This record gives sequence, structure tokens and C-alpha cells, in this order.
Amino acid sequence: MNILITGGAGFIGSYLAQELLERGNRVTIIDNLSTGRLNNINHIYKNKNLNVYIDTIFNEELIEDVIKKSDQIYHLAAAVGVQFIVDNPVETIETNVAGSEIVIRLANKYKKKIFIASTSEVYGKSDSLPFKEGKDRVYGSTSVRRWSYAESKAIDEFLALAYWHEKKLPVVIGRLFNTVGPRQTGQYGMVIPRFVRQALLGHPITVFGDGTQSRCFTYVEDVVGAIIKLMDTKKCLGEIFNIGSTAETKIIELAQKIKKMTNSSSKIKKISYDEAYEEGFEDMKRRVPDISKLKKFIDYSPKVKLEQTLNKVIDYHKGNKF
Repeated sequence: MNILITGGAGFIGSYLAQELLERGNRVTIIDNLSTGRLNNINHIYKNKNLNVYIDTIFNEELIEDVIKKSDQIYHLAAAVGVQFIVDNPVETIETNVAGSEIVIRLANKYKKKIFIASTSEVYGKSDSLPFKEGKDRVYGSTSVRRWSYAESKAIDEFLALAYWHEKKLPVVIGRLFNTVGPRQTGQYGMVIPRFVRQALLGHPITVFGDGTQSRCFTYVEDVVGAIIKLMDTKKCLGEIFNIGSTAETKIIELAQKIKKMTNSSSKIKKISYDEAYEEGFEDMKRRVPDISKLKKFIDYSPKVKLEQTLNKVIDYHKGNKF
């Protein structure tokens, strides 16, 4: 098959491209490198079945040309990472709303199957756990910038489903929960690579808030396998799926674990959210997915445990210069 990945030089996109190439597909990547990196795809760059465009999804002429030639589209291009979102609210909204509109509209023009990468952020600050795909969502004030990301990704979902119901565009939506692994950068607020980097350098491991907030981390290859299977399973069309793990870890415990695993002399330092991001920043205490629907549709269960993931990330950072 011919497959298009928007955001294919990003962390998840690079793993997806590699797996699809290994399965014998021809892959086209479009990425503007705002958060993606060519280093992420160095190992596949010379593959004869890979085409890479360093360009934006706002280039409609290019997007239409590659969509027309594709059998499937994986739409991963988006503003990502809490720090990036807080620092770049305009780019966040424009990319996630206007950019996605272009990709979805042109996918519909040629009726190409498309995967929309959404996020656990769409649940907002709901405390109705575990998060189930059909449950209500709870958002904060429009004056708190982090919610612009959640709202913009929710609009992506609304638009994709509107095209499915009204125009029969074959679409699948996946809400990703804290995907982690080697090649992920901590530059935009991702907690595990940030902690690992701090620990290896002997810098303070900075825990935001009191550290009792918990997250469920999932190894990137488990996530990529689920995404591909969703796209290859006809009954998944028109559906939304949580993709992640149900194993909760408190952030303070994560910091302690990484410090121990790296044999680091770093001190663990707590700092307020206001200091870390911006005044009035809001965070969720827990974020736990219900993955029963994913298991029902594609028999999914994550295979790689957190400690294995941390070992892989630590080894990766030890082997790369800071």
C-alpha cells in the first residue's frame, strides 16, 4: 500500500513509519519539523520505499497530491507537549483545527481511509474514572491556555465524525494516553525523557506540583501496533478508541524510580505549576483510560511494562550526547 503519515518525523510518527515500511508498504512523510526531528528517521531515511517532504500540512497543493496517491492516511501532525502548547497557543489552535480541516477535507475528496490521532486531553479535568470514550468531558476556562489543545483536538474529532456520518469518509479516531519510548524529547514537557535527562546529568529532577498526580504510560511500539490494527479492521470505522495502559504511576514515584535506575546523585525538587508553566495552570490528578473497547475490537493489551520502557529510554539517552 501507499501510506501517508503527517507528522511522520515526530516521535510516534517515526515508529509508525518504520513499522509500516517493515511490513512492505510505501510510506510518504510530511513534517514541518516544528516538534519532529530528522534524527528520528535517520535509520529509515535511505529506504527506497520512503518519501519525505519537509513541508507543512497547510500546503494544500502538496497535501492533495500525496493524498490522491495514498491508500491510507495517518494524521499525526499536531502541536504536542504541554510546554509547547502553553508557549505557542496560536500555532496550537491553527495546526490542530485549520491544518486538520485541510487533511480531512482532502481525504474525503478522494475517500481515503484516515486515522486521526487524538489525545487523552480531550477528557479535560473530568474526575469520572476510568475515562470511557462515550463519557462527558469537563473543561476549564478559556483563559487557561492548556485547554486550547484539548478543545482543538475535540474539534478534530467532531469534524472527522461529521465527515463519516454525512459523507461516508472512512475514519478511525485514537485517543493516545502518555505514549513513551526512545527518541521522545523532554523539550516540550514530556515527563519521562525530562526526568531521565536530568538524572543522567546529575541535575535536580523537577517534579511539578506535589507529585501525587498519576499517569498511565504506554510503550510506543504497543501504541503503533494498535493504531495499525485499528486501520486494518473494518468494524473500527467511525469509532473512537482509547489507546494506552491502565497501570497508574504517581509522578513522584516515577522520579524516584528513574533516580534509582540511573544510580543518579540528583535531588528530587518539587516546583509549583505556576513556576513551571504559567499562573493559573491546571492539571489533572489522575488520567486513566478504559481500554475495554480497544480490547473488544482488536484484542489489544499492552505488552511492555513501565520498567522495561524506562530501561530502553535510559539506554537511549546514555548513548546520545546531550
